[in-house]
Amino acid sequence: MPLDHSIVGVEGPAHERTWTSKDTMLYALGVGAGTAELEFTTEKDQRVLPTFAVLAAQAPGRRLGDFDRAMLVHAEQGFELHRELPAAGGVRTTSRVTGIYDKGSGALVTSESRAVDLASGKLVIASRSSVFIRGEGGFGGERGPKDSWTLPDRAPDHKVTYSTYPEQALIYRLSGDYNPLHSDPAFAARAGFDRPILHGLCTYGLTGRALLHAVAGSDPARFKAMSGRFSSPVLPGESLTVSIWVDGTEVLFRTAKDDGTVVLDRGRATVT
Repeated sequence: MPLDHSIVGVEGPAHERTWTSKDTMLYALGVGAGTAELEFTTEKDQRVLPTFAVLAAQAPGRRLGDFDRAMLVHAEQGFELHRELPAAGGVRTTSRVTGIYDKGSGALVTSESRAVDLASGKLVIASRSSVFIRGEGGFGGERGPKDSWTLPDRAPDHKVTYSTYPEQALIYRLSGDYNPLHSDPAFAARAGFDRPILHGLCTYGLTGRALLHAVAGSDPARFKAMSGRFSSPVLPGESLTVSIWVDGTEVLFRTAKDDGTVVLDRGRATVT
């Protein structure tokens, strides 16, 4: 069957999620934090990397239709934090598909989630994301809204380079994303890759670390929002450079590999 357009705009059931300090430490390790960031990787005065918000606000995915899961890739991700996340906590999340767009070679499915504190009911995280499903386009639908992001016409204010390591996808998957695209060579080959690729959200979290330290003084309380579009896969072991432009509280960024291939584009963040 084709993609199920009837789910657009329909809110799914609420989903509760709790996490422990071990979960947030494991996430930090999965996105590359180590001995230089002990406030995120150990329990002493522990704080939480802001990009953990994406995982905290995730709800079980709606059934989109019948298609080859190997053809699905993460396309875009954004979040807004309404307060700093605790090392251990919990939220109740509701989500809905906001659109299914025809991109010709595939379909872009967009969704949004809202996560509220379990105790107070106050909004903690607003999240939005999209996935691209190759081979599911051509149904005659709208192409979707355009993004007005423009690369600043000047050198970046900051450039931060991090190396990923060969086992990084195997560590990151322990935070809950067990898609075999990131661990199973045979599955990755079916999707057209020579070997398993790094999770898009791992690249996203690594980029968030660079932004946190470069423009938010390493203080998660100052990090309010982040969004970006995934544009190319990353293989575990490759190095990534985050170029950052600052204009007041608005931050623009782009992440690229050593050969110049852009992997996370149209980046925006907000800091105070």
